[in-house]
Amino acid sequence: MGESIFGPSKDKRKVLIKNRNILQTTYIPDQLPHRENEVRIIVEIITPSLYKSKPSNILITGKTGTGKTAVINYIGKELKKEDPDEENCSFIYVNCEIVDNPYGILFNISNQIIKDHNNRIPFTGWSLDKVYDTIIKYIDEKEKILIVVLDEIDRIQQKNGDDIFYFLTTMNEVLKNSKISIIGVTNNAKFMELLSPKIKSRLGEEKVVFPPYQREQLQDILKKRAELAFDPDIIEDGVIPYCAAISAQDSGDARKALDLLRVSAEIAERNGDSTVTEAHVNSARSRIELDAVVEVIRTLPPQSKIVLMSVIKNHEKKEKDIAVITGDVYTVYKEICNILEYSSLKEKRVADLISELDMLGIIHARVKSFGRNGRTREIELNINKDIIDFVMKDEIFEPLSKYKVTKQTKLL
Repeated sequence: MGESIFGPSKDKRKVLIKNRNILQTTYIPDQLPHRENEVRIIVEIITPSLYKSKPSNILITGKTGTGKTAVINYIGKELKKEDPDEENCSFIYVNCEIVDNPYGILFNISNQIIKDHNNRIPFTGWSLDKVYDTIIKYIDEKEKILIVVLDEIDRIQQKNGDDIFYFLTTMNEVLKNSKISIIGVTNNAKFMELLSPKIKSRLGEEKVVFPPYQREQLQDILKKRAELAFDPDIIEDGVIPYCAAISAQDSGDARKALDLLRVSAEIAERNGDSTVTEAHVNSARSRIELDAVVEVIRTLPPQSKIVLMSVIKNHEKKEKDIAVITGDVYTVYKEICNILEYSSLKEKRVADLISELDMLGIIHARVKSFGRNGRTREIELNINKDIIDFVMKDEIFEPLSKYKVTKQTKLL
């Protein structure tokens, strides 16, 4: 039997992280530094649930990485300590990024409250009304308060409108012995503007805004995690301040700070290094940013990918100092659509997709005016060779690799 392919990697690798779970963004610490005020406000609002009184609905807003999910799950954990048998209240958490339709939400809630597997709602097959009536009947028999957290609540509205909010907020009009309180969590500060006036007044009874973390706060958070995750002297002195400074520039994102520290340590381990240095942080930063852009491109709709490929093809063939403009991109876009057997969009719609790629930071589209002759946009790629290679290898473009130039194409 041959040598294991993992042998060289195992021999070189040095274990520096003694507890990897501590560095995960899903880890809930026993204390949440610099979120004491937000914890206090939310706790004061939901404390009546411990006495079977319905708390106000809450809408929690704040940018990504400001501790919203960590705080709400921390409070849920503490609430269960106060009422371990859930005689007075139950805390239900639903991630709407994963469960994003009305049936799925109600199914998820029911599975967390109905303990008897024989009485649980099936994954599919029932009408929403039947699911709704079953949950209502079960909740009312328990005579308690149900606190339902809908994390990433805006995802449901984007896909399904106000339907699920109508179901949940009208439950209290039907329930006699129990009540439901909703906590919505969102990164979208304008979420309430998307709702109908009736739903808006029901959902947004109390609002809590989470501000971005400052550099010193991020440093403090990382220091406390590092003390639990690493032995002394593993992290060099400048590493934590450096991770905090980078993340503070990016809207005070604690998730990014933790990811930077964790990936830095993983790179050091793979290299067989004894300590984590600022050089490892630089490598981690490049890798995380690359992964983020790749994920954005991977999930683009096919038409957006074709527009991006059209920009790439134009840049491959363009002469030095000659700008790529919207018309060039549209010409190649139509050629690629023809080869891939996709219906081509109108030029104005392609211009909109170019704007979307610009907003995502994948390209840079600068408007150039020609006075009375109109205007166009000069388009530059804002991605490196590794990401371009990733785009080229997308399965949607497989026909391009087999395509033979047998007619007068412009650039292919």
